[in-house]
Amino acid sequence: MKVGVVSDTHLSSSARGLPSVLMEEFGKADIILHLGDWVSMEIYDLLAQLAPVEGIAGNNDGAEIIRRLGERKIITLEGVRIGMIHGHAPYSRRGTDGNALLAFEGEEVDCILFGHSHQPLLRKEDGILLFNPGSPTDKRREKQYSFGLLDIEAGKVSARHIFF
Repeated sequence: MKVGVVSDTHLSSSARGLPSVLMEEFGKADIILHLGDWVSMEIYDLLAQLAPVEGIAGNNDGAEIIRRLGERKIITLEGVRIGMIHGHAPYSRRGTDGNALLAFEGEEVDCILFGHSHQPLLRKEDGILLFNPGSPTDKRREKQYSFGLLDIEAGKVSARHIFF
């Protein structure tokens, strides 16, 4: 299973659009996971034209997005339990990845996906894959824009960034 992973699109409408490299890769995905800061549900609709979409709200999302998607969830894809959180809360004093770990403390997850910092991250901690795809539209201090892909096969998950 190929999973597209994106966060922090920060687009107020689909008129500006998402980068063509992201649209091309996500067109091959079985599902797309968005980790918040959509800013507009138009982005959901745009991604849903490519593949089924699951997501959560971020700190820059309004009441409609929060009500529709929630702010935290665990989904299971082909036997892999994936925690999804934006990363701004709960506050851990250990950075965005620390916040993400705290959000799922005591729960069985194989992978935690988060955003918020716009900083790509891929590492394992205590057997849990931590993955922040970065941002495809707002790289801030990063050298490149980015998003991510997960490959799930036989109950195992691997992740990689696409930088552009």
